[in-house]
Amino acid sequence: MSFVAATFLRMNNTGMVQRRNAVAAADKVGNVPDTTARIYDLQRWSAAHMNADSGTFYLQEQYNRDAQRALSQSSDLSAASAQANADAEAVCHPQFNGWSTAYMQCFLAELAKHPSSEKLPEPKLPSPALYRYSFVSPLWSPDFAGWSIIGCLVIILMIIGRIISLFVLRLMLRRHYQSV
Repeated sequence: MSFVAATFLRMNNTGMVQRRNAVAAADKVGNVPDTTARIYDLQRWSAAHMNADSGTFYLQEQYNRDAQRALSQSSDLSAASAQANADAEAVCHPQFNGWSTAYMQCFLAELAKHPSSEKLPEPKLPSPALYRYSFVSPLWSPDFAGWSIIGCLVIILMIIGRIISLFVLRLMLRRHYQSV
């Protein structure tokens, strides 16, 4: 019975991994409604099945697209802004691979070095916390895994009860034969 319970728990976890991979694939494609639908699907699966914690994951590609959009909007403001952004890009891009938080900090630090950047509005980058997700599964759920664990616990309790009853019976027999 414990093998059956472990198999069902593994199936719940595998279902979660498939849904989390679907979220990552939708994030790479960039289709926001599809990504949202995949996130809700993962959330519903994790909330209804044991052993389906998603762990923490980020929509990195969506963050990169939104950060790029914010930087391009700020660079469209003026020619001085475009030159400052190009200089910052030239300094920071070789140091960092992709649009990460460290890259953004480097970019903003380089923008601050330009005298014309004091007059320009600072680009408003999206908060990385908005792209972070983590779903927790319940301790017990009424699915195959949950019921198989209940069955396993019932069998364990029956075995323990039988061992205790045999021990008590043996003690009672020893007392009875000692008095005879």
